[in-house]
Amino acid sequence: MLKKLLSASFILLFSLALLNAKEKAAPLKKFKQTDIGNPDMKGSSTILDHGIQIIAGGTDVWGVKDQFHYLWIEKTGDFDLIACIESLSAPHLYTKAGLMAREELSDNSRHIFFQVFPNNKQRNKNNGGFEFQYRAVKAGEMKAIYPARAEGIAEFPVNYPNTWIRLKRSGDEFTGFSSTDGKTWKVYAAYTLTMSKKIYLGMAVTSHNAKETAVAQFRDISFKK
Repeated sequence: MLKKLLSASFILLFSLALLNAKEKAAPLKKFKQTDIGNPDMKGSSTILDHGIQIIAGGTDVWGVKDQFHYLWIEKTGDFDLIACIESLSAPHLYTKAGLMAREELSDNSRHIFFQVFPNNKQRNKNNGGFEFQYRAVKAGEMKAIYPARAEGIAEFPVNYPNTWIRLKRSGDEFTGFSSTDGKTWKVYAAYTLTMSKKIYLGMAVTSHNAKETAVAQFRDISFKK
């Protein structure tokens, strides 16, 4: 009986170890922070237990120029970045927070931005809390990929504090995923963009209100192996 209990315990511990081995915590102390686009309200970040708080100004990440606060590391080649966005304040309906892959730290750089809004209110063609955005040409207009359903029940709702977001690069294909538990993932959108192998990868937040900052709480930030 004792041998059976020990065997069962070993299997459980081994299974948990395998589960944890699938992800590697992001080295938050190695991330650098930058205000992109010189917003009036300066941004900042603070490392917390299991995550980070980002305070950001900025008018938007949209159009031909961006204003936001960026926490980033340099990353070469493929990646699979995961984070839980625990909370996001709402100084504006279009306040945004999410994961970004950016070619340059200029305000008009090409990039991919998979992001969330503070709530699930109706926004243009979007009936949920997520959005996949990209700028394919430097200094060009940004574009967005919207959910298949523009009306009715939100297909990709945010549900703080359990709003999980994931951005994966495989070659030149970038894919955004959403989840409610960080385990079961649903593809939101994918887009092919030929960016340089070495990019700036991290967490981006914009207030969309030039006179008020937004506050976002990210936790459990990791790279999927």
